[in-house]
Amino acid sequence: MTQRLKTGTTTVGIVCKDGVVLAADMRATAGSMIVDKRALKVHVLSDDFAVTWAGTVSEAQLLTKLAKAELKLKEVRTNKRPIAKEAANLIAGLLYSTIRRPSMLPGVAHFLLAGKDVYGTHLYDLFPDGSITLIDDFISSGSGSVFAYGVLETQFKKDMTVEEGVKLALLAVNTALKRDSASGNGINILVVNKDEIKRVMHKELVCEL
Repeated sequence: MTQRLKTGTTTVGIVCKDGVVLAADMRATAGSMIVDKRALKVHVLSDDFAVTWAGTVSEAQLLTKLAKAELKLKEVRTNKRPIAKEAANLIAGLLYSTIRRPSMLPGVAHFLLAGKDVYGTHLYDLFPDGSITLIDDFISSGSGSVFAYGVLETQFKKDMTVEEGVKLALLAVNTALKRDSASGNGINILVVNKDEIKRVMHKELVCEL
C-alpha cells in the first residue's frame, strides 16, 4: 500500500469590530520534507477580498486564479462589485465541484475568505467539501489549528480592534509554529477593513528555537 504525502499549515481568521485579520505561516511541506520556506498563504483576490490557503498547493493555486477571474467577470458583466456572500458562494461552488471530480491525484483546499462590501466586513470558512460558514468570532485551519485554537479560545474578546486582532493572530500562529512541525518559517498577516486590504506583516524566521 502506498502512503499518501500529507501537507500541513496554520491559518487564522479573526473578526474585529473594525475589520478582519487573516494570518498564516510560511512553510510548505510534502510528507516530512520542507519544500518551501517562503510560501505565501494569504492572497489578495481583488480590491475587496482576500483568502488564506490550506491543503494541496496546486488546487489552491488553480481555484484562486479561477476565483480572481470570475469575480472580475462578474463585476464587468453587472457593472457593480460583488458582495462578500457572492464571493463566498462562488469559491464554495468551485470547491464543491473539484472535490467531487474523479482524479488520479485528488486535490483538497480549504479557504478562509475575508471581504468588504457595502454591508461591512465579513469572514467566511470555506471548507473543502464546498460548505460555507459565516464566522462572527475566529477560525483556524490546517495541521497547526489545534494549537492556534488554544490561544484563540482563551484570548479572543468580542469587539476587539484590528490592532488587538493582529497581536492575537501573531500569538496564535506563533504558538502553532512552536508545536506543529508542518508549520513554520515565518508569518504573514493581512487586514481587511472598510477602506482597504493591507498586508501588515511579512516576517521570515531564520532560526526557530
